Amino acid sequence: MAPDVDLAAVPPGPGPSGLEALRARAPWAFRWEAGLALIVVIIGIIGTAASPEFLTSNNLFNLGLSNGEIAIMALPMTLIIISGEIDLSVSSTLGMASCLLGFLWARGWPMIAIFVVIALVGLAAGALNGLLVTRVGLPSLAVTIGTLTLYAGVAEILLGPNTVSNFPAAYTNLGVNAVPGTGGAITYSTLIFAVLAVIFGVVLHATPVGRSIFAMGASPEAALYAGIRVKRIKTLLFMVSGLVCSFAGVLYTFRLSTAVANNGVGLELDVVAIVLVGGISIFGGQGSIPGVVLGVLAFAGIQNALLLTNFNQEASGVVAGGLLLLSVFGRNAASYASRLRARVPALRRRTEGPAAGQAAAGSQP
Repeated sequence: MAPDVDLAAVPPGPGPSGLEALRARAPWAFRWEAGLALIVVIIGIIGTAASPEFLTSNNLFNLGLSNGEIAIMALPMTLIIISGEIDLSVSSTLGMASCLLGFLWARGWPMIAIFVVIALVGLAAGALNGLLVTRVGLPSLAVTIGTLTLYAGVAEILLGPNTVSNFPAAYTNLGVNAVPGTGGAITYSTLIFAVLAVIFGVVLHATPVGRSIFAMGASPEAALYAGIRVKRIKTLLFMVSGLVCSFAGVLYTFRLSTAVANNGVGLELDVVAIVLVGGISIFGGQGSIPGVVLGVLAFAGIQNALLLTNFNQEASGVVAGGLLLLSVFGRNAASYASRLRARVPALRRRTEGPAAGQAAAGSQP
């Protein structure tokens, strides 16, 4: 029989480190969204210190005015990237819708009929992307780069060098006026973004469709074997993106009171930057709508703070590019650190091995 052991006398084993214990007690503090919320607060403090106008209602209105359409387009992009794909044609879809609005209005079409046509064209543009990706089997990156150029070409054909700017004031006022009762701080595009963010958030985080989107991004093969209609859902996501981006083009046109062929050029980089800053993994399967909302606030806050300073506005693309790199690196920093920790013992054994062998050989008579 084994002797009795006094458990009180046995020294405790190694317990979790302080960081691991904190992670166990407060896992929310280690989420990407928590760090991003802290960054948004820091941006607000720095922006207020840089300019007393930063948190005024007038500046908040301008912030929402200049970023509303980009934020709206970031919502369907979020779902597409989580599903493991990408849509780089969002800005040209916006521009094509803007030119179609001007083209049809110049020919005397009623505005309601124009909205219906724009919705159908947006759905068709998204369906083309989705079918080429899911049915033909082409990579979404290549497909949407191609349709980015295609839709921009359609916009050029519709208007060419012409400009349409005689839209009714009842519509253009929606692009530049504040929502009543908000103290002049909230634009209509901001309000639309808030409503859509709630809808997209519920779909992504509280419905079977949302769970299917995460599953597709994590492992398309496993999702397919689980009975998820991967091709159908991805096609629908691209169609939703085309629809939302088309109506973002309508808002963009009314805000500028102008339909011109180059409307929206280059906005796709800002949309992707916001989504990745919001914590969406470029490899799919990870992310959240609240993170994207915080990404919008961080992106818009940084650009607006720089606008209120003497920063060269022609170099504002540095913000989007820098945030893209930082978000990709930050999202994968943990995996980089684990790889480094795994390689250190191997490198140590590799360097110490020859030295130990030489020492043993030198000790022999």
